[in-house]
Order: sequence, then structure tokens, then C-alpha cells
Amino acid sequence: MKFTSTDRYIAPEDLTVAVNAAVTLQRPLLVKGEPGTGKTELAREVATALNLPILEWHVKSTTRAQQGLYEYDAVSRLRDSQLGDARVHDVKNYIRKGKLWQAFEAESRVVLLIDEIDKADIEFPNDLLQELDRMEFHVYETGETIRATHRPVVIITSNNEKELPDAFLRRCFFHFIRFPDAETLRAIVRVHFPAIKETLLSTALTQFFEIRDMPGIKKKPSTSEALDWLKLLLAEDLTAEDLARDKVALPRLHGALLKNEQDVHLFERLAFMARSGR
Repeated sequence: MKFTSTDRYIAPEDLTVAVNAAVTLQRPLLVKGEPGTGKTELAREVATALNLPILEWHVKSTTRAQQGLYEYDAVSRLRDSQLGDARVHDVKNYIRKGKLWQAFEAESRVVLLIDEIDKADIEFPNDLLQELDRMEFHVYETGETIRATHRPVVIITSNNEKELPDAFLRRCFFHFIRFPDAETLRAIVRVHFPAIKETLLSTALTQFFEIRDMPGIKKKPSTSEALDWLKLLLAEDLTAEDLARDKVALPRLHGALLKNEQDVHLFERLAFMARSGR
């Protein structure tokens, strides 16, 4: 079974090609793109399309690669030894399995999402090179080697906040999710809001792309923010005419689109200049 667009997720052709190529090559798929372009949701939709379970490992700035394999809880073992607990005689009682271990020992193939890998330390990707390449790792406390029973479909996301090591990139199939064009974004909106009126959708998307293309804007609104904004417009029962009246003012409910004071001030200055020039 191959991945394609679903009734819940619009995937451009180049993205479906990338997903299916990574699955065929059995290499991790590294997906980059600006925040809010659906990278995390892609992994979930791939799992649904391929009818596979999904394991999600959300990386933080404090996350270590070892946590994806396993962690040895020496403190709990010491405490139990002091209490005379018989569990201390079996070190396996103090091994906590990470997401990679869970994926490797799963009874069937799974999708493994390693989300926002660029949040972690620069050495994080390098520390996973061998494990992702060979699909095995060694547990020093027990002396056993854990090998993948079924090679998982690995999807790794990055917001492109820092460069990833070349050695890591060589082991991945890479795809950059470009921001959707107007027609693709229109199709995405229709998936989420099938009953939206065409006049409102056209006017809203025109304003949305004008904001994204505004010179000097610091944080361009994303796809997810466009959907949030449209959801609010529908909840407030606003019309295309209501939006059209905002051409020389901040857009309605702009807090869903403009996420810092610099961009709000920029828009206010441009709106003031537009009003003054009338």
C-alpha cells in the first residue's frame, strides 16, 4: 500500500513521492519546513494510510539520544536494595524502554516519529546514526542486543532551526515541505471546513497571502494559523464583506495570524499610511 492524499490530509505530489521512496528504500524520511506546515501530522497520516501503529518521540532541548533507546534507573535500584526488595536481583526491572526499543520489538511494523530533532543538542543526531542505520543497539546493563523484528518506517521532522550533521543527512531521504500555493491551501481549507462560502474563502485567502508577502514581516503566518483564523471567522459568522472593510486596518481576529508585537506594529503603520493616503 502506498501513501497518497487522504480525505483529511492534502499531500502534494512531490511529498507523496518522497514518502513512498523512503518507505521503499527503508531509510528515515527527514522532513523539513517552516512550523505549521503539517510535518507532524504527516507521520500520523502515513501511519493511517499504511494501516500501521505509530510511536511518537517528541524531542525537547533536554532530550538525549540514549532516552530513545533505554534508561537505566540506578536510583530506584539503590533504594530498593536498601529496602530489601527482591526485584533488585534482576536488573531488567530497572530498564525503561525508549521509543526506538518499543519500535524494534513491536510485533508488526510501526511508524516511528522523531519530532523536531533540531530542538536537541547538535550531537543528538550523530548519537543515533548506528541505531537508525543498523536497526539494532546494545544494552550494556543486561548484555543483550536489541534488533528490529520489523524495520519501522522512520519519519524525522525538523523546523530547520539548526544544521544537521552531514553523516546523519546521508542516511536519510530528504524532503522540504514548501508552503502551499493558493490552490493547495484552498483544498486544505476545504478538507477542514467543507461548508465555507466561496466568497469568504477567497477574500480571506487573499488577505492571508497579502500578510505573508508583506515586506518586513518577521513571522509569516503558517498553514495551521490560517486554519485557526478561518475557524474563528466562521465562529464569529463574519462575511467576505466584513473582511473587505478591513483593508485599511488590522485584519479581524489578527491575533491568530500575527504572533509578535513587531509585526502588529508594522501592520498598524502600513494601515495608518493607507488611511492617510486616501
